[in-house]
Amino acid sequence: MSTLWTRTEGPNPWLEKFLAADDHILDQELVGYDCQASLAHARMLHGIGVLNPDELAQLETGLVEIQDLAAAGNFVITPSDEDCHTAIENHLTASCGEAGRKIHTGRSRNDQVLTALRLWEKQKLSELKELLTNHTIALAEVRAEYGTIELPGYSHMQAAMPTTVAMWLGSYVDAAQDDLQLLATVEKLVDQCPLGTAAGFGVPVLDINRQQTAQELGFAKVQANPLYAQLSRGKMEGLMLGVCSQVMLGLNRLASDLILFSTREFGYVKLPASVVTGSSVMPQKRNPDVLELIRARFHVVMGEEQKVKALTASLMSGYNRDVQLTKGPLFNGVSTTLACLQAMGVALAGLDVDEEACTTALTAEVYATERALKLVAEGTPFRDAYRQIAAEEANRR
Repeated sequence: MSTLWTRTEGPNPWLEKFLAADDHILDQELVGYDCQASLAHARMLHGIGVLNPDELAQLETGLVEIQDLAAAGNFVITPSDEDCHTAIENHLTASCGEAGRKIHTGRSRNDQVLTALRLWEKQKLSELKELLTNHTIALAEVRAEYGTIELPGYSHMQAAMPTTVAMWLGSYVDAAQDDLQLLATVEKLVDQCPLGTAAGFGVPVLDINRQQTAQELGFAKVQANPLYAQLSRGKMEGLMLGVCSQVMLGLNRLASDLILFSTREFGYVKLPASVVTGSSVMPQKRNPDVLELIRARFHVVMGEEQKVKALTASLMSGYNRDVQLTKGPLFNGVSTTLACLQAMGVALAGLDVDEEACTTALTAEVYATERALKLVAEGTPFRDAYRQIAAEEANRR
């Protein structure tokens, strides 16, 4: 196997591993997307006369073969390949000969990586939108079943005023709907095709057809400025992880509510058996492990977002190898968010609200503000009404 670049001296095996890091593992995620982009690129090269019909047919067959191998878990990317892009070209060169050696015409590994990542990001944003929409539906279903039940609302973790299940869970619905708007903005920004920007300075001499490849790959538009294509590496990843962080923030807060409200001391809700675990020594325990992990993983995703932004800050314009290290955080942050949305869906699907426990918790102090405002309605100045009710509550204690 050989890399996509050349050197005069022999490779240092240790440094080869250092340079490749874990890309040969991570890039299994990108094989299908790179094949998709390579197929569009090959068809464009045929359109401008670089490939003849037989060569295009060979490459089409070869790329489909790679996709099938990858789908079956049989496409091997070795550390010496460095990444899926080299592994794919090596495979095509071995199976298609001259055509395989022509496939890289008019592109760089820079825009090749960008395009595969951008296709992956579009797919994952679509999955995120679907799961987030399902999350709002799951919340709405619980709200519809139990929404009229009153329970205490809290500020400073102390009972404050009466609220309802509808208002409580509705706040998380509204938060998720805002996240969907944010996601739509990121989708629009990601939907730009970088293929054909090469190493960040465009492709001289050859009259490549960037509109053709963008259209075939389903992008809304071409990313016109080739240098910005390189600057956007890390920017788009940071934006995507920013959406994930916002989604996870909502899940984190909801998980905290459900953990607290399901304790014996509160008892407002009962969690389904599928999201609780037992203790190895205490027979009575129903530990909300799933919700605790959702709560904790917000911090994981936020950390991945900050990692990407920190890695790409202070770099001069153009490509810098630092951005290679953004791939792992991106994949982990997105997959974590998708998994947590699915897990919260299981929790919500089996959630019960105990109306009796909620009603019992509505003690007289929770209605203090309401009593003060009733005095105001009868003509008492608010500050006088406030002091009167405060004195009554102090005597009650």
